[in-house]
Amino acid sequence: MKTSIKMIVGAAIATMASSIAAAEVSAAAISVYKTPYCGCCHTWAESVEKAGYEVKSTDMEDLAPVRKLAGVPADMEGCHVAAVDGYFLEGHVPLEAIAKLLAEKPDIAGIAVPGMPDGSLGMGDDPKAVYDVYAVSRDPAKAPTLFYRAGS
Repeated sequence: MKTSIKMIVGAAIATMASSIAAAEVSAAAISVYKTPYCGCCHTWAESVEKAGYEVKSTDMEDLAPVRKLAGVPADMEGCHVAAVDGYFLEGHVPLEAIAKLLAEKPDIAGIAVPGMPDGSLGMGDDPKAVYDVYAVSRDPAKAPTLFYRAGS
């Protein structure tokens, strides 16, 4: 009987410790939704993981439902979509923009790099490549605004 109680208490402590550890890294956990055939999406996710984020990738044939749920406007779509700390990351968002988003925590739905800019993270990762990252409002009536300019 004492062994059973010790096992139950041990399991409870282990579960609590696991929950606390998960809470500590939850802000750095990024869920990536991509098509299974896209090499640049895979490269982007690997780069984000190498930067220290916990990455979970999910392959999907159709990303439209995820984008709709996240509130990604059609004109802001890129190659893949990700989620972190209540925000979406659409397309080849650079690491610096992700860090800025998580540090500043603006009241927006997410950030986006429309299209697939040459030199962006996952598309050659050229630090000299210049492209824009847009902030997308939670209000679909508001136009996206410049959030970060890569390569400048």
